[in-house]
Amino acid sequence: MDSERQRVQDDLRGVVRGEVFCDPLFCQLYASDASIYQRVPIGVVRPRTAADVIATVQYAAEFNLAIQPRGAGSGVAGESLGDGLCLDFSRFMRRIRAERNGTFVNVQSGAVLAEVNRSLASYGRWFGPDPATRSITSMGSVLAINASGSHYLRSGTVRDNIESVRIVTANGELLNLSKHSPTPPTTVGRLARGIVEIEKQFHDQIQTSFSAPDSRGGYRFDGVIDTDGNVDLAKFMVGTQGTLGIVIDATLQTEAIPTHRGVALLFFHRLDSAARCAVRATKHGLVACDLMDRRLLQIARETDDRFAEILPREAEAMLLIEIQGESLGELYDRLAIIQQDLRQGVDCAFASIDTVHQSERDLFWALSRRVIPRLHRVKGSDAPLPFVEDIAVSPDQLPATLVDIQAKMQKHQTTATVFAHAGHGQLHIRPFVDLGSQSDRKKLLDLSNEIAEVVWKHGGQVGVEHASGLSRSYLLPKQFGALWQAMGQVKRLFDATHRLNPGKYFGAELQKPNENLRPADQTIEVSRNHRVLIPADEAFTNEAIRIGKSLPQLEVLQNWAPDANVSQVARSCNGCGRCRTTSPTERQCPMFRTLHSEEASPRAKANLLRGVLSGQLKVEELASDRAKEIADLCFNCHQCRIECPASVDIPKIVGELKAQYVATNGLPLSDLLLGRIDTIAAIGSRMPSVANLMIRGRFTRWLCERLFGLSAARELPSVHSETFLRYSAKRRWTKSSSHGGLKIAYFVDHYANYHDPDIGRALAEILQQNGIGLYVPSGQKASGLARISAGDVKGARRVARRNLRILAEAVRQGFTVLVTEPAAALCLKHEYVNLLDDQDAHLVAENAFEACDYLWKLHQDNRLSLDFNKVELDVSYHQPCHLRVLSTDQAGPRLMDLIPGVNVNSIEAGCTGMAGTWGLQKKNYRNSLRVGWPLISAMRSAGQTTAATECSACKMQIEHGAGRTTIHPLKLLAYAYGRMPKFEKEW
Repeated sequence: MDSERQRVQDDLRGVVRGEVFCDPLFCQLYASDASIYQRVPIGVVRPRTAADVIATVQYAAEFNLAIQPRGAGSGVAGESLGDGLCLDFSRFMRRIRAERNGTFVNVQSGAVLAEVNRSLASYGRWFGPDPATRSITSMGSVLAINASGSHYLRSGTVRDNIESVRIVTANGELLNLSKHSPTPPTTVGRLARGIVEIEKQFHDQIQTSFSAPDSRGGYRFDGVIDTDGNVDLAKFMVGTQGTLGIVIDATLQTEAIPTHRGVALLFFHRLDSAARCAVRATKHGLVACDLMDRRLLQIARETDDRFAEILPREAEAMLLIEIQGESLGELYDRLAIIQQDLRQGVDCAFASIDTVHQSERDLFWALSRRVIPRLHRVKGSDAPLPFVEDIAVSPDQLPATLVDIQAKMQKHQTTATVFAHAGHGQLHIRPFVDLGSQSDRKKLLDLSNEIAEVVWKHGGQVGVEHASGLSRSYLLPKQFGALWQAMGQVKRLFDATHRLNPGKYFGAELQKPNENLRPADQTIEVSRNHRVLIPADEAFTNEAIRIGKSLPQLEVLQNWAPDANVSQVARSCNGCGRCRTTSPTERQCPMFRTLHSEEASPRAKANLLRGVLSGQLKVEELASDRAKEIADLCFNCHQCRIECPASVDIPKIVGELKAQYVATNGLPLSDLLLGRIDTIAAIGSRMPSVANLMIRGRFTRWLCERLFGLSAARELPSVHSETFLRYSAKRRWTKSSSHGGLKIAYFVDHYANYHDPDIGRALAEILQQNGIGLYVPSGQKASGLARISAGDVKGARRVARRNLRILAEAVRQGFTVLVTEPAAALCLKHEYVNLLDDQDAHLVAENAFEACDYLWKLHQDNRLSLDFNKVELDVSYHQPCHLRVLSTDQAGPRLMDLIPGVNVNSIEAGCTGMAGTWGLQKKNYRNSLRVGWPLISAMRSAGQTTAATECSACKMQIEHGAGRTTIHPLKLLAYAYGRMPKFEKEW
């Protein structure tokens, strides 16, 4: 850290109760957002209170530093980026408080919109404006950009729903803004007088500019001054993008959740026909009307099979419309009338479907709400980029505007995706551009200018809802013309020194949209085993020659495929922030849900590695303790990988980060021990009485905590004297047979071998019941996932080679590999391929299955015996994270449902937080329980039922936290077949 950063960090830590970080590595995490831009701040402050914000602003004023407020970093215009102090409200300032029976709600800037609505649900109310990113976007951002969303026709914008707001001014003064008289000699009175004077001076221009409904950009004067001369400063502050004041909290109006809602999808042969039909549709009292083009529909079909069934392939465009009412009968009638009207005439829809049922309605809305995240799945150098979107025109001008924009695209030989809130003329265009191409960077500027000209020609505006930021601010002087002077006077009134979010919206110098771009083609040299995989670009080569030093080089330690090299994977994270969601329907990043810190988010790991690859961070930073702290906030659950809109392999990035640290610093003692726990268990199984006495002994556990970092609060599982591999040898299962028909090679893994051999026995009995041959290869070792998770790539590779050699030979003999431990199955299917680039790894990955998943597929093929005895049992089932990655079939509970008398309740409450051996360590114990608390609470609330899960670590956490006996589904199946006794201790 340089001296200036160190001084700023030391100074601010002395006056701020919150967190302050100024080291280059941490600042790199905040250098980008969901936009195409990158600017590294001098430091990051995460305030706990308004007093922290005031102290930071006063410090910035003293040392002439800029301030950039930030929420979730989900902005697509770069509005929260800059080289000053970044104020991150999302870490601590997230309070939500309903007022007056939920008719109003007070929210701090860091509160997430979706969480606000969940807190209001008990009152039967919600906050009306609904931007598509509401599951991650913070309320400070919602206020800053005057968000609206699909339901603008019903709820308007935030500006229409604001009651009051508290801000910190550029001078560090805390103000409570609502409606104010311009007469008092106070700061609030001065601001109100200033607004009145500016409005008088530019009255004619203001009346002209803000008379049209599509004029929603800029510092807005419309509706601010009432007939009594009072000024609504709260309303004026909304949409000012952090340039006039820093929002601390706000009180907002809410609205009642409608009793009934109906949705219809209408399909068209032409995009302009859909746009014209949208204008006709608004006369029917719609509350929402969204338009999607052919490309977006195709992406939806490819990413979700359910959409492939309902979206006609001949559709060039689709309208999604919604109405609401007090009775279902009314909705049915209105939906029928609307569809009848819109399926007649020149621009009619050729097909339509509708629904009033919530599950189907949510599915239809997923088309619209996930439209932007789905774009990130587009592969290749050209990608749909958000730099000209955020256009507003009058709805009746939308068809002509679309035609003219398409003409500009054709001129530049560019295509784009089109999404629009067609009912109120909000248009989102994302051209396909390659940021790694110099010509495309020039094209980016030309398209921005020419599309803006089209919008202005049709009486519209740019930069109206998604902020002007770094993308569109430079267009605003031309857009506002004579009124631009009024904007400058407003800026000087509130922030005379241009300290608050400078360069956004108003400034003497506004960057062009092709400046400060993320480095898309800049890379250092990347090698593996001293063989160059990615050569350094010309800029690095020339600089190394100039200063007479060697090229910066990263020696990667994992197997990176040529078509998915380390640079491509790291850069494929676009920073959209979906990994920050806390939605109960997703499991994205259990650690972020617990800590609410940027470094805990999956995208932080991609930002860190990308910073090194682009040369903005030194390669040596990967061996630093700070890098390890960030990497250790991932415990390899893989939920981000399957739920990421762009399918970025963040776990592999984390594996590389951890491996880089271990290669330089070695393994900590606790990781070294846990990575070899199978060896310790093997020794213990030779003298189980002594081993189990030590496991249960309080002194031994205290000693292990002090010496090895294992939590004394954890109850470790007992060691069995007869391991499953020894039992298999006695039954001669370790000998490969020439059994005809289906043949299974069982990969046992650690827990089923040493701690619960009955899992393996249950599988054996089930296979015998179904006439399937069983082979348990001798010489196999535990999967080694603990080593992989710790970054011990060298040790993990040795284990992988041994297991792959044995299992690949079995596959070549016609065996299918089955695994009863989800973590071990993940190793075979995913992790070993990352470690080793050989044929055996891919062969085993293609022929390995989790046992329940395999049995369920047998049932689907009518090849599974259903000769079950009746078992009276209530089961609360938890699906392990690693199993969720491998299959979406929910095979375990479905198999248990086949047993007569068994009642299975699948509990969807997230991750247990155990994460294999991660939860055994003292340093992780509290976070482990915090991560798993929703599930633990749900299990406790489920009543006196037996729990079930396939994962041994999840079993330990459920039994430890919820006190529920927990079984593997295979044991219940084997018992129902009458082939195993009832395990009294388990149910």
